[in-house]
Amino acid sequence: MRGFDHAASFGLYEGPLRSLIHLYKYSGMKPLARTLAALMERAISIDEHFDAVVPVPLHWRRQWDRGFNQAELLARHIAKRRGIPVLQALRRKRATATQAGLASAGRRRNVAGAFVLRSTPDERLKNGKILLIDDVMTTGATASACASALKRGGALSVSLLTLARVDRRWRP
Repeated sequence: MRGFDHAASFGLYEGPLRSLIHLYKYSGMKPLARTLAALMERAISIDEHFDAVVPVPLHWRRQWDRGFNQAELLARHIAKRRGIPVLQALRRKRATATQAGLASAGRRRNVAGAFVLRSTPDERLKNGKILLIDDVMTTGATASACASALKRGGALSVSLLTLARVDRRWRP
């Protein structure tokens, strides 16, 4: 069962968008964050109201290796444009294997129990309408695990916004 209430993505994780995401995420092209966040915002209504933005956290080791959390930079740009706070409400309590190459069930098992609320939950989370930010959605396992933790912390609803989603439909 997915923990988030709604999901939106700017586009499919293929072609030029996939290349841009790889430049941003793996080649440290952090200045792309502003442009990519603006694309993401096109996937949600300008009239949609959220109380806070929460980025999907990286494990500290992966963030150290990469030098930044790609979801957090995107979240900061979106929050600034909408005039709402970024809450660092979640932490990844254990390192997980990379999700690439795992089937749906394996992805769910991989992230089960990996995300928890920070030790001092932000009061703005209570009864809040939260916009959860990540760069790519494949099966939704990571987002679902994060949304479930946010709801256990009192969030009223969690909407997922990603830059891209993987098209998992069968193709002949």
